Amino acid sequence: MVSVSWQLCRWYLLAGIIIVIDQLTKYWITDVFAYGETLEILPVLNLTLVHNMGAAFSFLSDAGGWQRWFFAIISLMVSAVLVVWLSRLKGQQNLLAVALVLVLGGALGNLWDRVLLGYVVDFVDVHYQQYHWPAFNVADAAITLGAVLLILESLLASKQNKMD
Repeated sequence: MVSVSWQLCRWYLLAGIIIVIDQLTKYWITDVFAYGETLEILPVLNLTLVHNMGAAFSFLSDAGGWQRWFFAIISLMVSAVLVVWLSRLKGQQNLLAVALVLVLGGALGNLWDRVLLGYVVDFVDVHYQQYHWPAFNVADAAITLGAVLLILESLLASKQNKMD
């Protein structure tokens, strides 16, 4: 029988919270906005409901539909790797754990959309004048922050190894 530590449960709970926040914000924007509707929040920030059929930056969004299941399978595989990786961490590897949990929660949040809807709901539109960054959501932000923390953790671990 597998024994799951409280620390591991805590990380899974954090991933679950990320998924819930992601899904609640997507539900809200879908309920309140019509597709393509925009609300200016700041001169450089809009809320705009869009659907992303592809991956990051709408990669393969016009590929004809097969990409839905392709990206779903990739998300499942990455999530499985992250779950195993998390389970093997030592107690003091908190930065790495947070990074992995952010990526896991974001991947599962977008997987939920992809499987149930066939697309990912995006709504955060950052722009400067007419130049727009691709729209994103809470899951995308979590994945990005997790990736940044993974890089930071790697650099810190490398520096620590050189000092040992």
